[in-house]
Amino acid sequence: MRLIKVCPFIIALIISIASSAQGHLKKYDLYNLYKNGKLQIVNRTLTSFMDKRGNGVQFSEASGDGLAWLDGVNFANGSIEIDIRGKDVLQQSFVGVAFHGVDEKTLDAIYFRPFNFHATDSVRLIHAVQYISHPDFPWNVLRETQNAKYEKAIPAAPDPNEWFHVKIVVDYPHVTVYVNNSASPCLSVDKLNDRQSGKVGLWVGNTSGGEFANLVISNK
Repeated sequence: MRLIKVCPFIIALIISIASSAQGHLKKYDLYNLYKNGKLQIVNRTLTSFMDKRGNGVQFSEASGDGLAWLDGVNFANGSIEIDIRGKDVLQQSFVGVAFHGVDEKTLDAIYFRPFNFHATDSVRLIHAVQYISHPDFPWNVLRETQNAKYEKAIPAAPDPNEWFHVKIVVDYPHVTVYVNNSASPCLSVDKLNDRQSGKVGLWVGNTSGGEFANLVISNK
């Protein structure tokens, strides 16, 4: 068999191309971030946990929205992947990810309503995953003015009481959302503001807690 000699430059080039294709991917240990004071917590208290799903944090329940910004992390275009667990209690579980944030009042977010995942009511069913853009386009404004465009059902929806995996792909202005490694998105929308980068963090809605683990961010 004839061996083909490949020069080191070619090998380095192939490695460089493969690395660029993956983007700048970074895994975040939410347990350690919390323990080391690297989460900027807004309107909630957090507890940390380590279990078979991974190292993560759990939000307390309280009135109003809650946030945990990643300290010093800026996100523009790329992907955000995370495991999330809410609960199947009507109007008591709103769990998701905030991005392109300025502060707790100005942000984009993708969030989920697990209590609607398997709803028998067809109207509730299409309110499973939601895009919002605060302050101008909260969920109620979008539902009143552009019903069913910025919130959708999730095909083959997860168990509302169990962990599910989320991938949010941002390529300004487009935002695409995938659940449990599905090849097809459950939500695909264009952003409703001109912010192209900003803070990224964990988000829970009014009265809601939630659990988060295994955060991975890839910047393009």
